Amino acid sequence: MSRRQIEDHLQELGDLYAETSGGGPWAWNQARGDFLRRLAADVRRPGFELLVAETTALTGCAYGFPVRGDGPWWEGFDGYLPGRLLRLAASGRLFVISGIHVPSRVRRQNQDRAWNLARRLQKRLLTDHGAAVGVTLVNRSDHRTVEALRSWGWRYIEGDTPRTAPLGPFRVLVLET
Repeated sequence: MSRRQIEDHLQELGDLYAETSGGGPWAWNQARGDFLRRLAADVRRPGFELLVAETTALTGCAYGFPVRGDGPWWEGFDGYLPGRLLRLAASGRLFVISGIHVPSRVRRQNQDRAWNLARRLQKRLLTDHGAAVGVTLVNRSDHRTVEALRSWGWRYIEGDTPRTAPLGPFRVLVLET
């Protein structure tokens, strides 16, 4: 989607996020607003792309942006990337997947199948940008999202095990193409 198309579909994207992020209706307005603010910031990044899946309504989306080796791309995170990923960033082959939002059944059913909607969206983002590796940050306490991502082929970054995980509020996960 172009930036203009995203602006035209903000209501639908916000609703999709609220419906797929968990929590009850009482939390939706806050979560929806936070999501739309993060999306508005990401849309301004060079190379930003948002893919949607739809039938008669929006059913899923994934979005992100390529990482370059020059300059910060996530404030306060730059020191966590191992040299291998920094080299990929310098060559333009590292892509941040900021979000994948799909219905809860996609998180639970057929997660390991190539035709799983989340798997198709993430693969398409990486393929469209010629990325060798996708990278994402997940709040350390968001076990549900980490579990879903791992079921879709993501793994912890090198050296990140329960005993050796880097300190900080986030877990770093990578997805090889």
